[in-house]
Amino acid sequence: MHSFYEFFAGGGMARAGLGLGWRCAFANEFDLKKTTVYQANWTPSDILKIGDIGKLKSKDVPDTADLVWASFPCQDLSLAGAGAGLKGDRSGTYWPFWRLMEALIDEGRAPKLIVLENVCGTLSSHDGKDFATICSNYSKAGYFFGALIVDAVHFVPHSRARLFVIGIRKDLPLPDDLLSDAPSLWHSRALQDACSRLPPKVREALVWWNTPQPAKRNAVFSDLIEDEPEGVAWHTAAETAKLLSMMSELHRKKLEEAKQAGRRMVGTVYKRTRRDDVGRKIQRAEIRFDDIAGCLRTPAGGSSRQVIVVVDGKKVRSRLISPRETARLMGLPDSYRLPEKYNEAYHLTGDGVAVPVVRYLAHHIFEPLLRSSSTKKRRKAA
Repeated sequence: MHSFYEFFAGGGMARAGLGLGWRCAFANEFDLKKTTVYQANWTPSDILKIGDIGKLKSKDVPDTADLVWASFPCQDLSLAGAGAGLKGDRSGTYWPFWRLMEALIDEGRAPKLIVLENVCGTLSSHDGKDFATICSNYSKAGYFFGALIVDAVHFVPHSRARLFVIGIRKDLPLPDDLLSDAPSLWHSRALQDACSRLPPKVREALVWWNTPQPAKRNAVFSDLIEDEPEGVAWHTAAETAKLLSMMSELHRKKLEEAKQAGRRMVGTVYKRTRRDDVGRKIQRAEIRFDDIAGCLRTPAGGSSRQVIVVVDGKKVRSRLISPRETARLMGLPDSYRLPEKYNEAYHLTGDGVAVPVVRYLAHHIFEPLLRSSSTKKRRKAA
């Protein structure tokens, strides 16, 4: 069984994605509400160290790990953020995490794999300098690294593209079938451009991960929603009318087309600030009927919560997306225990990593790399 550490653990979604073939040896989370959920879902719960990662010392982390996972805060790297990047109060928590990794390496406890997950805005943050810093740190620490942009929409009906940087210790084997000579699947143009701007010395440690096309997704958004949801109520007719009145002509047309579809249509709405014809900022309700949910966001900092609109002929109903529905969009099973309060549940899921994406990466990259490493050890012993 492979061992791992989970930093910025949240509700343990990376742990859920890694699955039963993995043993969590250590986890860390600062948010007390999230730690309550983590402990409710995972046993033993005593592996969770609650507190500021900046106060952790290497002695707090037991033994060694095959893999370290870190979904460090995204707010300062997000395109919607203030642009502080790795210097920000929140995304800057990357630094104490990395200093902890350096301490483990110095003690001869270097993890075989170190995986970082964050928003795609990391690539452009500070004109690419933040991404270059992360890559440089991998190289200096003695790791090969490769980055991927994986959108959860390939696995669940949820548009959620995220950056994953996967590093492997340079003394471990790199199987040829896991590598590509050039960018391929999951390597967007933006990612390729960011990698091309890396310093030559850092690019020497860059690899392109080779993974297969995932199986076609069968589920659509309407499959995941409930007629009688828990934790939310359907809007009144007046509330629905007010929501629809906030739509531009383009989005009203989408709604009218849904009414003519001859079948039940389920759409999602986000409220966004737009400029009208004379340049004034107004709030608009923007709808989509492509059977895919918009990217979940945490309900903080002005971000709106996603609204569901169900159209059945001329009948239109609306409500907030339910906590359980957000969990399903992240690939969590219905057995996963969520906070009782709406905003806490929405914050937990909106701030997490999509479970099936982690499982895909584990199956096609992490586990093959570790098997290859284990085979090398057995050959040496022989």
